[in-house]
Amino acid sequence: MEDTAELPEKTLPLWVVALPLIGLIGLIVFGLILPPLISNTPPLALELVFLLAAFFAVLVLRMGGVPWSRLQNSIVERMQAAMPAFFILLFIGALIGSWMVCGTIPMLVYWGLQIVDPDYFYVTAFLVPVLFSSLTGTSYGSAATIGVVLIGIGAALGADLGITAGAIIGGAYFGDKLSPLSDTTNLAAIACDVDLYEHIHSMLYTTLPSAVLAGMIFFAVGWGGGDDFSVADSSQLENLLQGLTALFNFNVILLLPPLIVLAGSMLKQPSLPTLLLSIVVAILLALVFQTYSLHQVGESLKSGYNLSSMSGQGEMADSVVALVNRGGIYSMSEPLFIAFLVFFFIGTVDSVSAIPRVIQSLLRWSDRPLTTALTALFSTGAVNAMTSNQYATSFIVGDAFRRKFDQVGIDRRVLSRSLEDYGTMIESLLPWTTTTLFMVATLGVAWSDYWQWQLLSLINLAVAPLMLVLGIGWFRDRL
Repeated sequence: MEDTAELPEKTLPLWVVALPLIGLIGLIVFGLILPPLISNTPPLALELVFLLAAFFAVLVLRMGGVPWSRLQNSIVERMQAAMPAFFILLFIGALIGSWMVCGTIPMLVYWGLQIVDPDYFYVTAFLVPVLFSSLTGTSYGSAATIGVVLIGIGAALGADLGITAGAIIGGAYFGDKLSPLSDTTNLAAIACDVDLYEHIHSMLYTTLPSAVLAGMIFFAVGWGGGDDFSVADSSQLENLLQGLTALFNFNVILLLPPLIVLAGSMLKQPSLPTLLLSIVVAILLALVFQTYSLHQVGESLKSGYNLSSMSGQGEMADSVVALVNRGGIYSMSEPLFIAFLVFFFIGTVDSVSAIPRVIQSLLRWSDRPLTTALTALFSTGAVNAMTSNQYATSFIVGDAFRRKFDQVGIDRRVLSRSLEDYGTMIESLLPWTTTTLFMVATLGVAWSDYWQWQLLSLINLAVAPLMLVLGIGWFRDRL
């Protein structure tokens, strides 16, 4: 999926090819941003926004004289190039379902929760979601399971729930950004035509320093904050632990599936075969060590683990249900549909090289590598703030800037990293995004109480441009 083809002949004026992009911006503003802010009504579905944007783009370009065959060929080429992304998303859904039904995720959560200690509660509230999100690739799932438990423990301890929520959300977004199982991580790599593991390696330059600093601050706040911690009422925790041991048989062999993914990452093996091997091993472990039938294991891969149909243990605590009910190929339907429609729109406008032409026109003054990289970084934040969706952000900004990065001699890994530094990491800091609404509803802590303690994202927002300015993580000797 290399950008080796020359741009089509510029037969249409710039203002015509820019109209579809202006239409998309208008739909985002009037469909996504303004309804909740002005009339307190739900925003348009992002799928509808891109469907309408694609229709408008086809209409404008057809009226401009672009033949349908050219549009169709461009759309098909984009869809063809996107197939690896679609396969990876499907495999990730199956992988999470397989890890759940074989007991790998429940066992790791069980072990991780054993380290909860009132003396180190804030740093634990950060590190436990770091572990869980890294293994599952889901920030929402981490907050809705481990996060709910930690909030309950924090309330029993008399801890500051704003600090606790900030730690939980930051930890949850660590894995959402870095895990090879994360959909946003995979989509950012695909959008920039960068290998998944090289993309993750690039993000280490900004994410690891940010995580270390955040962890140190949470440790210091908990150690010297003066909070009068009491003995925790750990009934929620005990209910979760007992529920997990009743559902699954734990042993160290269940570590094989994540070890395969870890080894594949370290050895830089192709993503799809690595994920497939991990899924097959997890299926075998489920059949050997758990009590589920082949049909139930298959259902877990297809539709996700579902406690009501998988277990005969009777009623379980809500925290157990929230933890185990996840995964499956169908769980990836939303990002798949959004990706499909985004590629349809991008394929349409790419028939006349609309995005590269507009970007080249706007960035003629910024041919310096540093200026270009910073522009891409801040543009990512702006697009994510408008769309409230990292899927769309990755495709829009990635497609807009990757040719420009090639032109000025910047490694695309810098671009893919920027898509997450100012995309994925900003979502929970803006009060109108769906992520913030989800976190507030799930954890029961107001945005105004937690945002200043979402230290991982706040520090990362400062570290990302600093690394660019200092020339660190450019993957070449000098600018």
